[in-house]
Amino acid sequence: MADRMSDINARLIAFYLPQFHPTPENDEWWGKGFTEWTNVAKAKPLFRGHYQPRVPADLGFYDLRVPETRAAQAEMAKEHGIEAFCYYHYWFAGRRMLERPFNEVLQSGKPDFPFCLCWANHSWTGIWAGCPGKTLIEQTYPGFDDHAAHFYTLLQAFSDSRYVTVDGKPLFLVYDPMSIPEISKLTDFWRELALKSGLKGLYLVGMAWQPDWNPIHYGFDAATPKDRLPKLREFRSLSHKVNLLCRKYYEIIGKPTVYLHEKVLSAWMFKDEYSYEYYPCVVPNWDNTPRSGANGLVLHGSTPELFRITLRNAIDIMLDKPRERRIVFIKSWNEWAEGNYLEPDLMFGKSYLEVVKEEVLRRHE
Repeated sequence: MADRMSDINARLIAFYLPQFHPTPENDEWWGKGFTEWTNVAKAKPLFRGHYQPRVPADLGFYDLRVPETRAAQAEMAKEHGIEAFCYYHYWFAGRRMLERPFNEVLQSGKPDFPFCLCWANHSWTGIWAGCPGKTLIEQTYPGFDDHAAHFYTLLQAFSDSRYVTVDGKPLFLVYDPMSIPEISKLTDFWRELALKSGLKGLYLVGMAWQPDWNPIHYGFDAATPKDRLPKLREFRSLSHKVNLLCRKYYEIIGKPTVYLHEKVLSAWMFKDEYSYEYYPCVVPNWDNTPRSGANGLVLHGSTPELFRITLRNAIDIMLDKPRERRIVFIKSWNEWAEGNYLEPDLMFGKSYLEVVKEEVLRRHE
């Protein structure tokens, strides 16, 4: 693989879901042995031509408690030009969830592959069982003693040589910054603790729910879009009104909401038009019907070549930036129950990963 900082076009960071191992909580809520694979395996096509179920290829139905699995994932990502995984991190007022895979990566020092963390600070609901109104764990913010405890829990990760930095500062993402009371005071507080702990500071990225969200106003260094799926509301869904041409090829039965991926590519086209640091986030594919059933949303007809268009656009607008800040997030490495992944499946094999490798190494005249 080419030298990462001199020969590649961008720093590609893929979000990583640690849901692929049993936990006592999931056993209680969903039944013994539940993991993300439970919903993936039982998924069924909901309309003609619907690509379900999706079956993993090279890595199989893995268990993230197995070190060899984590090593194989890292090797595959590195081989195809991905710089790092961004592990989703869960903190519910001192309670940790799904922490075992990352804790083992941290404690063992393996795999030797860069990482950062994203605080997925949202309540957990019963959406996977079709009852989104049911709250399983509520995300709360008890105060600054809890924020301090949270920071010191993260400090070992921030201090690890594998941790991704920007300007020497650990990169940390927050999924829903505007839900946190006194968010600007919190970002100042965490930066102060970082300096006191011997770090150069923190590089904080907020995930923006609105396109005009300015991170600087809330104490963040940069923004990245949550996933841009809400922007799809601007487009007509096949499931709401199927025109005669589409009816010839698809038989849409009520819900889920279905969009032709090729028709909504503009939802993922980025422009370098921000007065602040803004990092693109590209989506290779999407179909969360394994979790949400008929209430799901489907990007129908997703292919590696459609992904190439959005990935190339994201990389191209970053080329004029300093190499350290040519960050492009990919959502995601392995969110299988949302049909949102780069890992090989039986239909496309490694094709999505090959697109990543080709685009991150593409020469520019």
